[in-house]
Amino acid sequence: MTAVPVQCRGRAGAPVPAPAAPGGRPAGLARLNAAPRAAAEAALLECCASVRWARRMAAHRPFPDLGALLAASDEAGYDLAPADIAEALAGESAPRLRHDAPYAAHLALRAAHAEYESRFGHVFVICLDATRPSQQVDQVLAGLRTRLAHDRDEERAVTAEEMRRLARVRIVELVTAAGPDGGPLQDPR
Repeated sequence: MTAVPVQCRGRAGAPVPAPAAPGGRPAGLARLNAAPRAAAEAALLECCASVRWARRMAAHRPFPDLGALLAASDEAGYDLAPADIAEALAGESAPRLRHDAPYAAHLALRAAHAEYESRFGHVFVICLDATRPSQQVDQVLAGLRTRLAHDRDEERAVTAEEMRRLARVRIVELVTAAGPDGGPLQDPR
């Protein structure tokens, strides 16, 4: 079985480094720092669908380097209230299989997702950044089985941590995978 990578709401594959800006920083970081606030917020919402998180991140620019940006992301993520996490989860989609995966695998994954959503009231999220594509389905199913045994408080903490991890992966993609043409940080007007 092969899975569609579960990173970046539909964006697949590992980050591809883009040309560096002066000082060795990713060019996308310079664009994020220089973008109009609305454009920065829109780009950051693609990393985490919490408006509060995106606004806070945009307000704390400029970031001197990727490490500072990721540290700010973690801090903003730890400060999210349950309503903010619910908002971010509403912007997520469940991990899914490629269309050519066996029908039985689609059924098993669909049933596990339905059970999870029924128990916890939101979509299952898992960061697979360190998982090879050939192992992603097994990782998702194992994660679902393990996390279905959690109580609500334990699962809330695990979900929040997975959301922070996903945001980090997406931020790295945002600032390193965008091309020299400005990528996703265009002024939305």
